[in-house]
Amino acid sequence: MAPVAMRSVAKSLSEAKPVSYWLDDPGRPDPQPALTSDERCDLLVVGGGYSGLWTALLAKERDPGRDVVLIESKEAGWAASGRNGGFCAASLTHGFANGLARWPGELAKLEELGARNLDAIEEAVARYGIDCDFERTGEIDVATEPHQVEELRELYEEARRLGLADGSEWLEGEALRAEVDSPTFLAGLWDRDGVAMLNPAKLAWGLKRACLEQGVRIYENTRGLKMARAGRGMTVETPYGTILARRVALGTNIFPSLVKRVRPFTVPVYDYALMTEPLTEEQLASVGWKNRPGLGDSANQFHYFRITKDNRILWGGYDAIYPYRGKLDSEYDHRPETYLKLAEHFFTAFPQLEGLRFSHAWGGAIDTCSRFSAFFGTAHSGRVAYAAGYTGLGVGATRFGADVMLDLLDGLSTERTRLEMVRSKPMPFPPEPLAWTGIALTKWSLARADARGGHRNLWLKALDRFGLGFDS
Repeated sequence: MAPVAMRSVAKSLSEAKPVSYWLDDPGRPDPQPALTSDERCDLLVVGGGYSGLWTALLAKERDPGRDVVLIESKEAGWAASGRNGGFCAASLTHGFANGLARWPGELAKLEELGARNLDAIEEAVARYGIDCDFERTGEIDVATEPHQVEELRELYEEARRLGLADGSEWLEGEALRAEVDSPTFLAGLWDRDGVAMLNPAKLAWGLKRACLEQGVRIYENTRGLKMARAGRGMTVETPYGTILARRVALGTNIFPSLVKRVRPFTVPVYDYALMTEPLTEEQLASVGWKNRPGLGDSANQFHYFRITKDNRILWGGYDAIYPYRGKLDSEYDHRPETYLKLAEHFFTAFPQLEGLRFSHAWGGAIDTCSRFSAFFGTAHSGRVAYAAGYTGLGVGATRFGADVMLDLLDGLSTERTRLEMVRSKPMPFPPEPLAWTGIALTKWSLARADARGGHRNLWLKALDRFGLGFDS
């Protein structure tokens, strides 16, 4: 990029606030008081993101008499649940291709369960009056290189062959650009019904309100420090009190699990996003986007982007930053070099929006595992259940994971718990420094594949063979 153009790109970031657009909201609810005494309950939920909030709410829906407590180390929705792109997907497997590669024999059932789960989210949003800008507009996966066109077309044909392409539409050339106009778009696959766009922080806050209305006791700024068996139940220590619970559900995701043997299965990946100022009518007309689907490109280092209710564009992804030794630190929440890179890519995709400014720039950690989709399990003789590893697609899938955890805690055999996906575990990551070295090599190889027409080197082929990987 020419120096003058790069200066123009940098100028677009000059007034960007270093905070999640979604969380920068005057309507943000006040936190619930911290726990300052000992508590007893039937079910303790640890974690106030989507995973924990759905678990608490569904537990009360299943049994209104169940005494449920939820603790959150900061405020509900402050982490990944309030920083993501707002793509609420039906997929439980991090996309059709990943599901096909890992669970071909039960993919039809996984697709059915995922669709039912998204329907249930839409119904809950309406029933509890959650004002989260829910729009079931679908998502278009776009190809920006010739080899991506062929790969995307092959995936579509495979879905059709399996009878799993209902609601999908192939778009090429001008048909795609009539939906969203970018000179970089060559073809796209539109899943019209399987993804909803929403305001992620408002969803979390709405779930928090619904939990309180159903009688869940929520303690914010209350971190779970240590967990131990106590008679027929479990105790969880917090800074100012101890909770005795018959059962515990862990929705801590990227944060260190209270079940230590689960920790090697996930690593933190820092993901970044930009939000533009609202588009003018003229700017909006230049890109189209009348049907308002979300979009994502098909590169290994991919971008995701969508339009908001007030006609801003969120543009995120590409860089997936793994900190050395998997360190979680707020200093990684912002990365100016990534913001500059994202802004450059944005104006390459939408040159007609030159001069548009970004109002917000932020990042945050997500939990990824070696199979890219959630895994589940129990500990302490079934008294504790956990779900983790959603790898950036947890806005919708966490509700399914909540149901799985409750099934496991209740000792139920269901169509969910009988799934191979639920009964199996991903490969754990190796200890450091092997994890950092392997992830660095994988990232280099993925970038090289993008630059070489999708050709995967021996390292990536070996990972493919063993069903391993690293993704954002």
